[in-house]
Amino acid sequence: MKSNFDKISFDCSRNVTKTYSTSFSAAVRMLAPSIRQDIYNIYGFVRFADEIVDSFHDYDKEELFALFENDLAQAKKNKISLNPVLNSFQHTVAKYNIPNELIDAFMKSMKLDLTKTEYKTQQEYNDYIFGSADVVGLMCLKVFVKGDDHKYEELKNAAMKLGSAFQKVNFLRDLKADFEGLSRTYFPDTDLSRLDEASKLKIINEIEADFRAGFEGIINLPLEAKFGVYTAFVYYKKLLSKLSRTPSEEIKNTRIRVPDYQKYGLFAKCYFSYKLNII
Repeated sequence: MKSNFDKISFDCSRNVTKTYSTSFSAAVRMLAPSIRQDIYNIYGFVRFADEIVDSFHDYDKEELFALFENDLAQAKKNKISLNPVLNSFQHTVAKYNIPNELIDAFMKSMKLDLTKTEYKTQQEYNDYIFGSADVVGLMCLKVFVKGDDHKYEELKNAAMKLGSAFQKVNFLRDLKADFEGLSRTYFPDTDLSRLDEASKLKIINEIEADFRAGFEGIINLPLEAKFGVYTAFVYYKKLLSKLSRTPSEEIKNTRIRVPDYQKYGLFAKCYFSYKLNII
């Protein structure tokens, strides 16, 4: 039965999330059960696309991406896919009427990672951030508001800013892997081979501004989503705080992370803040 295959597909997307990101997976578990699976479905889709362009170095990435792109189109058209991750994603796309332009913008940014290694202008950078992060925030927002178009428009800008903040933190945290392993530089007007404190501070301040704008949306989210999104917000803010205290030379040579014991403390703090209506 199709329902059995759908269950297998949903389990696959959930396992992808748990395997690739323990922190994000923990935040998703803070969402209401009614929307949790759909966020797993979105994450599984974006993670698989990202893995093709970032990890499969021993294979023809362009061919694999083209196959994935075609399978995605067929999944949306036929409302089924033998790729379990795409099958679960198309289910969420149809359920919440996620616009094709959001999905297309995401795929466009992922495709850029196949060939583009440097973002020289602010516009190039902004366009990439929009496609790789902002639209993912908007896909999730579609789930959070459960079809309420007025609420979606109200929170749209904040969701994009929060997506930008998360992505830029990832860029700064993964600077060594991106620059040395993939020969990529995302931040414009910044020589990452000679990253100094002034350049790092400029990036930090930009991310802080995105976080401030994003937080305004969090406090107005539906209850089903607020705790989970706030948990992710607090985690990424902690990561940014660690990056801001880390010398620029060290950021270039190591991957900064939040230890598990600190994560658990953050999650507990988020829970009490939520229960006490501080957010």
